Amino acid sequence: MSDILSQSEIDALIAALTTGEIKAEEIKKETQEKKIKVYDFKKPNKFSKEQLNTIKLIHENFGRQLITYFTTQLRTLVQISGSHVDQMPFSEFSSSIPNPSIIGIVDFSPLKGSILLVTSVELAFTIIDRLLGGLGEYKDKPREPTEIEINIITKVFSRILKLIEETWKDIIELHPSLEKIETNPQYIQLVSPNEATALVTFNIRVGKTEGLINICVPFIVIEPIMPKLSTKAWLSASREASEDYAQKINKKLENISVEVKAELGKAIISVKDFLNLEVGDVIQLDRNIKEEIDIYVKEKLKFKGVIGKKNGKVAVKVTRFAEERNENYG
Repeated sequence: MSDILSQSEIDALIAALTTGEIKAEEIKKETQEKKIKVYDFKKPNKFSKEQLNTIKLIHENFGRQLITYFTTQLRTLVQISGSHVDQMPFSEFSSSIPNPSIIGIVDFSPLKGSILLVTSVELAFTIIDRLLGGLGEYKDKPREPTEIEINIITKVFSRILKLIEETWKDIIELHPSLEKIETNPQYIQLVSPNEATALVTFNIRVGKTEGLINICVPFIVIEPIMPKLSTKAWLSASREASEDYAQKINKKLENISVEVKAELGKAIISVKDFLNLEVGDVIQLDRNIKEEIDIYVKEKLKFKGVIGKKNGKVAVKVTRFAEERNENYG
C-alpha cells in the first residue's frame, strides 16, 4: 500500500471497514509492526552519507593541490575530474586492481594502520617520461617498473603524501609515510577482506594518457576520528584554521619595515639658481605651512598630515586617509 491513497482507494477502504471485511485493529497492528531493513554482512555500510560527503569535501581540496603539483612538475596540461567517493569491502577493491599496478602502502600515523595509494602503470610511466624530459606518451603494454622507475615513483608518491597531510590538517595532524610500493594486488593484505573502506577516485589526464589515482582508506584506520567527519565539525575546524592562519600572517606583517615619506611641498627653480644655492638660502614652496601635506608609503600616497614639533624634533601628525588614487608624487 502506498503512503498516499487515491480517492477511489479511500472509498474502497471505508466500504471494507463498513462491511466488516477489514477490521480497524488489523490495520493498527500492521502499522505498529517494526520495519525490517535488509543488511548484508559481506558489505557492511559503516560510513554514513554525511561522513562520505565530508571525505569528498576534504579530497576536493586535495584534487586542486594535485593539479598544481603535476602542472608545475610535468610542465604540461593536466586535467583532474572531481573526486568520487564510495564505500566498499576491501576484497572488492583489491580484486578490481589490475596486475601490474603501482600500489603504495602508506602508514597513516598517528592513526594505527595503513591506507593505499594506487595508480595505473600507464599513468605512472607517463609521469616518469615527462619528468625525464620526454613527450609524456606511453603506448607499450603494461609491465613491471624497473628499480630506477620505482625510485622516481617513490619521490612522486612522497610529494603526494605531503598534499594529503595538508588536506587532512583541519581534521587531524597526520604524518603519512610511504612504507613500500607493490605491483601485484594479491600481495596486499591490508585489512580483513570484509572490512569497509572509503574509496576516493580521481580521473587524471596527462597529455593523451588517462588513468586513475585511488586512495583507499579502511574504516578501522580512521575509526578514532569518525566523530570529526561531519560537515559541521569540518567546516568549524576549517574556519578556525583560517582565522588562526590570518592571525599568524598579521603578526608577521606587523614586524615588516616600510619607508614612509612626508612631502612638505614643491618648488620650481632655474638651473642657474640651483647651481648658485648656498647654505642659508630659502626656497619658497607651493604650500602654506598650515596646509595639510602628503604622506607616502612606498611611493604611494596614503595619508594627509600637518607638520609641527614633538620633544624638540620636527614631526608630522597624520590627520586622515588620503583619497584613493594611483598618482605617484614621489
